[in-house]
Amino acid sequence: MTARLAGRAAIVTGAGRGIGAAIVKRLQADGAKVAALDMDEASAKASGADLALKCNVADSADVARCVAAARKTFGRLDIAVNNAGTGRADGDGSDAFYAAMGQRNAELAEKGSSDVIVDHLIHMGDDGWAGVLAVNLNGAFYLCREFVKVLAQDGNPGAIVNISSTSAFSGEGSVHYCASKAAILGLTRQLARELAPRKIRVNAVAPGPTNTPIMAGIPDEWIKSMEAGIPLGRMADPAEIAATVAFLASDDASFVTGSVLTANGGSYMT
Repeated sequence: MTARLAGRAAIVTGAGRGIGAAIVKRLQADGAKVAALDMDEASAKASGADLALKCNVADSADVARCVAAARKTFGRLDIAVNNAGTGRADGDGSDAFYAAMGQRNAELAEKGSSDVIVDHLIHMGDDGWAGVLAVNLNGAFYLCREFVKVLAQDGNPGAIVNISSTSAFSGEGSVHYCASKAAILGLTRQLARELAPRKIRVNAVAPGPTNTPIMAGIPDEWIKSMEAGIPLGRMADPAEIAATVAFLASDDASFVTGSVLTANGGSYMT
């Protein structure tokens, strides 16, 4: 493994487990110092990051505090990875959504047909909608803003990698999750144009189904259905997604900005 990120400092959100923890390990393996941000400080520490910070990305002041702490610890910042994400929030109607999905799948398996309509929108409360967007979209915006402030002050180039999802293209998934991950692509493209004069590259990774803890909240029937639709026949390992992030963060992608790298086993081809 080459130390292609030697001398650089990165900040990763949602870094306590799954894809986030894998990103921490991969960036470190490539030579970077890494600050891991997570709601669960113990999980952030368990990632093995050089700096572990408890952070609620939905709170702009908390994000600013953590970016400042990382800058102070490392003396610089070069890479920001917006990985923090959630597919559920209190009051979002997910229980009714998954229950209907389970009933429909059971009827399809038993008799080959079902009249059950799998609704989510009509069960979605305001707080549930806002709760997912607060993490998935607002949190990414807050980190980008604070990260760019630091780079502008220091006069340094840098790289931002935003984690979207194949759901942004396919529309498969819950309404607030798909909407937030699609919005990440718009944020990525606009910032790529705006920040190019500062030599800050902005790209996104759109993973397909990945074997992470977030999958624990999805019914087995849906997981099996997703796997059946992946040409490579399996979900991704978090390390495979981390490898795409490391590429976009490195000089190997020096002429790549405003792009979306889909790492989904062929489940959706853009």
